[in-house]
Amino acid sequence: MPYVEPKFYCYKCNNELLFDVKMGFRDSCPHCAQDMHVCKNCQLYDPGAHNGCRESQSDYVPDKEKANFCGYFKFVEGAREENKEVAKAKAALDALFKKKP
Repeated sequence: MPYVEPKFYCYKCNNELLFDVKMGFRDSCPHCAQDMHVCKNCQLYDPGAHNGCRESQSDYVPDKEKANFCGYFKFVEGAREENKEVAKAKAALDALFKKKP
């Protein structure tokens, strides 16, 4: 089976990211300028887990969208699937508060 290059996407704008070399702590998304080394781009990120991380030994990171120096960080491959329940709730709120012209 041939090697398939993994694809990485920004959690915020969902655009594909291309890295010439390994991503650094201070790198940002070229599309939306969001920090890249953040909890929300990590394979271990889980909002339902203690401290929002499946790694029990990781330090607490209060802002999951700000760059951090976590040594357990592993960039999630592929785009994250949107939670269908969250999408449904957002659609209902948008319909409820829809501005009239």
